[in-house]
Amino acid sequence: MSTQPTELFPGFEVQAEGCESRDILDHITGRWGTLVLLALHDGPKRFSEIRRAVQGINEKALAQSLKHFERDGIVDRLAPEEGYPSRVEYRLTEVGAGLEQRLRELVMHLYEEMPKVLDSHAEYDSRRAS
Repeated sequence: MSTQPTELFPGFEVQAEGCESRDILDHITGRWGTLVLLALHDGPKRFSEIRRAVQGINEKALAQSLKHFERDGIVDRLAPEEGYPSRVEYRLTEVGAGLEQRLRELVMHLYEEMPKVLDSHAEYDSRRAS
């Protein structure tokens, strides 16, 4: 018999409307969240470095993702006490590093399964074209 997440974490039910965990999941799995976290896997990066790593993201979307992650305790914003605001860096917290590791495992699984996925696309498209 498997244990349900709600049994392990009373008060949190990601499928329930209004659950706080749903908001965090949205931040992580939204259009850019996973890619931003993966970009931080190898250490702190400046805003511009993250933007270059996550091709296609605009400044507004990146700033919003980083603010959400900072509030969620997933990313730390490292700013020098004095000097240049352009020296701000972002790094994964302990929680963020754990999430990133699991997301990387998911991406690796996807890479391994891509031939099957692409075969499925071709089969589906072929059926629909008939």
